[in-house]
Amino acid sequence: MTTTAGRILVIDDDREIIRLLKSYLEQSGFTVLTAYNGQAGLQLMRSEQPMLVLLDLMLPDQDGYDLTRQARSEARLKAIPIIMLTARVEDMDKIIGLELGADDYITKPFNPREVVARVRSVLRRAADVRPPERSITSGPLALNPAQHQLTLNGQPVELTPTEFKLLHSLMENPGYAFTRSELVEKLFGYDHESLERTIDSHIKNIRRKIEPDVTNPIYIQTVYGIGYRFNGD
Repeated sequence: MTTTAGRILVIDDDREIIRLLKSYLEQSGFTVLTAYNGQAGLQLMRSEQPMLVLLDLMLPDQDGYDLTRQARSEARLKAIPIIMLTARVEDMDKIIGLELGADDYITKPFNPREVVARVRSVLRRAADVRPPERSITSGPLALNPAQHQLTLNGQPVELTPTEFKLLHSLMENPGYAFTRSELVEKLFGYDHESLERTIDSHIKNIRRKIEPDVTNPIYIQTVYGIGYRFNGD
């Protein structure tokens, strides 16, 4: 029986990028699996169960968004961390990937040493096993981290993984004014300036789902010049 420990799957149609990443990852002690299109990559995810996937956004047969969406819909694959590799630099492209369940993104061209560092960071987060956290309630809102569930007036509220992490961080610290930089750090394990503006989009989406009036929010309040805070009981 083979072990999945240390196995990284790289899915990219650029053979030079695969060669470069394979070399640096193997030097760092990882075993590297490779695929040059989405279908082959998905098959390897199913058969080999790698510990992490480096996924190019632009593939010849399907884009990385579709592959991520499919992987997150399958019980055996949804927990595998995915880092997107993309030449797109628009915030909306990054938001879409994170909303679909990607764990991180790296913009091309990249330094392969940074890729290895980000792989290690995502794997540390994935392996961070903590005791079950207590449920948090605030008026009609109830957030249960163990079940990854939010309810409003007893009714479930559907949140993306990123939205859930963000709301959890805010509700854990009621009244504390988080900067965007601090929220990025909590979500991804490192500060990345280019991600700070995406926090605003996530907050907007959460407010739309939980606030009685999004134009006058009572739960997630904007602290002008700083960031956001949760107005808890």
